Amino acid sequence: MAANVALLSAPSPSTSTASSILRRRRPPRRSARPRRAASRPSVVAAMSDDPIKEWILTEGKATQITGTSSIGGGCINAAQRYDTDAGSFFVKTNRRIGPAMFEGEALGLKAMYDTKSIRVPLPYKVGSLPTGGSFIIMEFIQFGRSRGDQVTLSRNPFRSKKKSALGRKLAEMHKAAKSDKGYGFYIENTIGSTPQINTWTADWIEFYSKHRLGYQLKLISQRFGDSAIYEKGQRLIDNIHPLFEGAVIEPCLLHGDLWSGNISSDTNGDPVILDPACYYGHNEAEFGMSWCAGFGGDFYSSYFEVMPKQPGFEKRRDLYLLYHYLNHYNLFGSGYRSSAMSIIEDYLRMLKA
Repeated sequence: MAANVALLSAPSPSTSTASSILRRRRPPRRSARPRRAASRPSVVAAMSDDPIKEWILTEGKATQITGTSSIGGGCINAAQRYDTDAGSFFVKTNRRIGPAMFEGEALGLKAMYDTKSIRVPLPYKVGSLPTGGSFIIMEFIQFGRSRGDQVTLSRNPFRSKKKSALGRKLAEMHKAAKSDKGYGFYIENTIGSTPQINTWTADWIEFYSKHRLGYQLKLISQRFGDSAIYEKGQRLIDNIHPLFEGAVIEPCLLHGDLWSGNISSDTNGDPVILDPACYYGHNEAEFGMSWCAGFGGDFYSSYFEVMPKQPGFEKRRDLYLLYHYLNHYNLFGSGYRSSAMSIIEDYLRMLKA
């Protein structure tokens, strides 16, 4: 893909290519204000070495940036809020890598946004930084509570209501967005900083075995020389078919990395999800990060009212946790090995493999 792309509305992702999702965006509304035509060229010229400011002051329809402030962007990217006379923008930058990671994020955000189900920030622009690295500009959403607060385990009925809303809206997204291409996504993206392979595949078990569990096991073997977990993991992959007996599986649009840090709520109290690792997959795979998301009974009850629970759900639950434990092993080291190995060995005993 080109290094600098603008994002626009598009047909349903199930019938479009990645390039068709990238288009010109609609700027935020602002109050009418006369422009000073004579000063405009000099402003753009002065900003030509800063593609973020240049975009905001041209395609972003702002005439003035009134302030910037740092926002927690996690351990991979830096994040800033840009306040302007045309509204606020959220900007993430990474000084070490090119725009491919942010292109994957933008396509995922746009695909989720187009379902009109759960609130996500609308992406506007992805590009390269002149000194190296890349950026993404997106809609700024004012959070009503801190990220992850709405799924904190609590007896508070307000929080219980919020978890119910999250479950329902997430299910609505899964129900609304299906792919006729099979399982995968339009481009490869990342889960954390780990590459996520999204080659279109007709069969879910094949896709999950090869491009999720198998790929993570291969990385572990290469990085850590852990032949024991690799060999046992491969045995599990060869024997997982019985876990899916009776289940109806469709390729649903998944956020892909749904943990408490990627969940919040806006000032109206409606759930917001962000920082995705999107692909089309079995809807149950969305719960793979539940071990650090705090999903509880209210969340699942509301979810299954929209997307009915499939036979064997409980048997498959840990299989979807395994992908993320393996990824954490790859990202953060052997502290996650025992959790991953325990899941693998439990399944090998269950399946008598």
